[in-house]
Amino acid sequence: MQYQEILHRCFRCGFCKMPSDYSDINCPAYLKYRFESFSPGGRMWLIRAWLDNELQNTPRLQEILFSCATCNNCVEHCIFPKFKDYILEAFTAAKEEMVEQGTLPPRVRDYLTTLFEHGNPYKIPQKKRGDWANEHPISMYSDQEYLFYVGDVGSHENRGSRIARATSGLLQRLGASIGILGSKEGSDGNEAKYLGENELFRHLAEQNINTFNKFGVEKIVALSPHAYNVLKNDYPELGGSFQVLHYTHLLADLLRTASLPENLAPIKLTFHDSCYLGRHNQDYDTVRNILNALPGTEFVEMKRNKGNSLCCGGGGGNFFTGFLSSGMENSANTRVREAADTGADYLLTSCPVCTIMLQEALKSQNLEHKIQVREISELILEHFFQYNID
Repeated sequence: MQYQEILHRCFRCGFCKMPSDYSDINCPAYLKYRFESFSPGGRMWLIRAWLDNELQNTPRLQEILFSCATCNNCVEHCIFPKFKDYILEAFTAAKEEMVEQGTLPPRVRDYLTTLFEHGNPYKIPQKKRGDWANEHPISMYSDQEYLFYVGDVGSHENRGSRIARATSGLLQRLGASIGILGSKEGSDGNEAKYLGENELFRHLAEQNINTFNKFGVEKIVALSPHAYNVLKNDYPELGGSFQVLHYTHLLADLLRTASLPENLAPIKLTFHDSCYLGRHNQDYDTVRNILNALPGTEFVEMKRNKGNSLCCGGGGGNFFTGFLSSGMENSANTRVREAADTGADYLLTSCPVCTIMLQEALKSQNLEHKIQVREISELILEHFFQYNID
């Protein structure tokens, strides 16, 4: 297994499962299960034992490995510089080994099989991938400046599609030149990669790269931080060299010259950092610059923010496999309680997966009377333009 030789370097100090002040639990899997085996250090120890034939590949071991939310908190807070950058790669390599052996949790196997057979995890025909934009004013990509890459959740999940319409509508309203591929767009493969199905990831990525090149795409603006991460950091190794932005990067530029109403009722906002925009790509400032520039709003941070932010639990394919979704103390439930404690009117996100995870958590915690979840584009359209996307 790749990175096998580094596993022994972890001596399980435990800092990897906490924020920088060691005041709480920041690892979503450990937060839910509360067994040391689900912590990054415990997971590392178990992988070593498994590879040394001291431990059998059991359903419990599979659950431990695949419950990792790939949030990068362990990478952020590991105290050993020569080791920290390989932690997540080691976990992914262990999953790759399980994929090679064909020993997977049924829900992971089903997700990967569906993704391979249908091109998306929702079993929706490819010809319907652009249906989210029906009766919505956005053109197919031809000679626009940016390809707007929507992704699986934005294309096929109801709330995700609402966010796709809000984001594309807001960007165009502010003057962006964007177009979509509709049924020509494929899954970005980020979840397949972090679930250890490297061949499926390569297949999906190469399909997209060929399509992008065929259409002459040079610049891409991604709806999801997950797509942004893989398009920016992994596609170049397969020959896909494009200028890739997350939509908040473009939105921040557009808002610098935009005129927004200043006589509206004041609102108080807090923000949940997406792991794939934040810890994976070290961008904590773009969204905060946007929020601080919105007239008539007050921005307040949650206790855990930026590099210490608590993941919603949807990364690493967990949004689809659901290992971290249940339980009162799962990370999404914990996160919305923390957001409600700020006294903010809105908990804002920059990711469709985070939005959906936190919205469901808000319902389960009966906190909808205290705070509402909005993706940033939704909030700006609703509050400043008095426009609701259906």
